[in-house]
Amino acid sequence: MITVENLTKSFQGVSALNGVTLDVEAGTVLGVVGPSGAGKSTLARCVALLERPDSGAIRVDGTDITSLDGSALRAARRQIGVVPQGDSLLRQRTAAGNIALPLESAGVPGPQRRTRVGELLDLVGLTDKAAAYPDQLSGGQRQRIAVARALAANPSVLLADEPTSALDPETTGSVLTVLDRARAELGVTVLVVTHDMNVVRKICDDVAVLEQGRVVEHGKVLDLVGNPVSRTSSALLPAVDLNPINESSYDRVADVVLVGFAAVGALLPEAAHRFGVELNIVGGGLTRLGETPVARFRLGLNGERSDSALEWIGEAGGAVQRSLKGPQGVAA
Repeated sequence: MITVENLTKSFQGVSALNGVTLDVEAGTVLGVVGPSGAGKSTLARCVALLERPDSGAIRVDGTDITSLDGSALRAARRQIGVVPQGDSLLRQRTAAGNIALPLESAGVPGPQRRTRVGELLDLVGLTDKAAAYPDQLSGGQRQRIAVARALAANPSVLLADEPTSALDPETTGSVLTVLDRARAELGVTVLVVTHDMNVVRKICDDVAVLEQGRVVEHGKVLDLVGNPVSRTSSALLPAVDLNPINESSYDRVADVVLVGFAAVGALLPEAAHRFGVELNIVGGGLTRLGETPVARFRLGLNGERSDSALEWIGEAGGAVQRSLKGPQGVAA
């Protein structure tokens, strides 16, 4: 588990981090998002001990790593793998040679090095590229080798700073699959710094939103999308366009968020049948967060029990935000 407590960091009098506090459960993927200059990369560099914070604590499995020095600090750094932003491979080394580099530095014997490199090439799906040099690899392949290199020393934490920047969608998917496999198969806790909310949509369990060096939102992705006013919900879910002409045709209009196969597939038809109302989807759409289907719909309802139908949807697990439109017209 990673715990960040009241972390601060300034550069030449300009605050980059201002009291950042986070908890990251072991074996999860946390997406750190926010606008440029929000402090995302600074936070990652502090957690990786590449920068010393001005104050605060960073605890990994209960140990405050900011208080370490000497051999204890070096040992702690080996537990944190880092995938730097941009192309970081050494051009004079093959793919296998790049992965082996941390193992050579740690004095791991040759046979063990070769075994470990082989395992990691298999993990990232590039066994056939072991002898290729970086300039013979695509951008996505180079990034997957960089992930393998960061995993070479069996770290408990993996930090990836903008791992999909400048990659096309298909290549991005292959890199994200590797990060997800690192979590699922190796039990690594992954922190991904990104500006791309598709990264959060595809692999993140939790998300932390930074603005001006502060955490303004933090929690499990599936919990946050259920809050219609959260930043995460706005960024990840399908947009709902306001159409006053359509809204005037209904007794009640409401926006709902439905999470999970059962809710998305059955909740709305059940509400219409149970309360004898006409229920139409007039906006919104479906997406997936990891393997979980999530819908945000604008609903138009007609019928005397429209309010009761919406209340039941809320009680059954849907997040309901009612509109003031319609002759029944009170917000709930």
